[in-house]
Amino acid sequence: MMAMLLLLATINVYSQNSNTNIFESWPELKTFHGVMSQTFHPAEEGNLEPIKTRVAEFNTKAIALAASKMPADLNTEKVKSAVAELKEGAAKMQKMIDEKASDEAITKHLTYLHDVFHRIVGLCVHGEGEKH
Repeated sequence: MMAMLLLLATINVYSQNSNTNIFESWPELKTFHGVMSQTFHPAEEGNLEPIKTRVAEFNTKAIALAASKMPADLNTEKVKSAVAELKEGAAKMQKMIDEKASDEAITKHLTYLHDVFHRIVGLCVHGEGEKH
């Protein structure tokens, strides 16, 4: 719940301080956010069914995000690196679920991917030199 509030606050601050919302300028990030939100937040409550049933979609959206044309003002080495990390992690998530990893391992990895997603948003909001 706290992570969701932090993300909403970050997006709200960005929206107030910029003419273009990052999700409007980078539709693939918005699309990935949708599947991340719909799978991570239930997992916070102990419900892994959404990530287990949607892991292929999760992985596909991460691949699409990595292959998408990043807005020029967001196209930095740190953002590209974090997106690549997310893509690799999503593939690992699919493998973990396919191989019936423990719920604890799945939850831990999904939390890690959620943190990577927040890092991407933070880099987009605050720029390459600031920490989120």
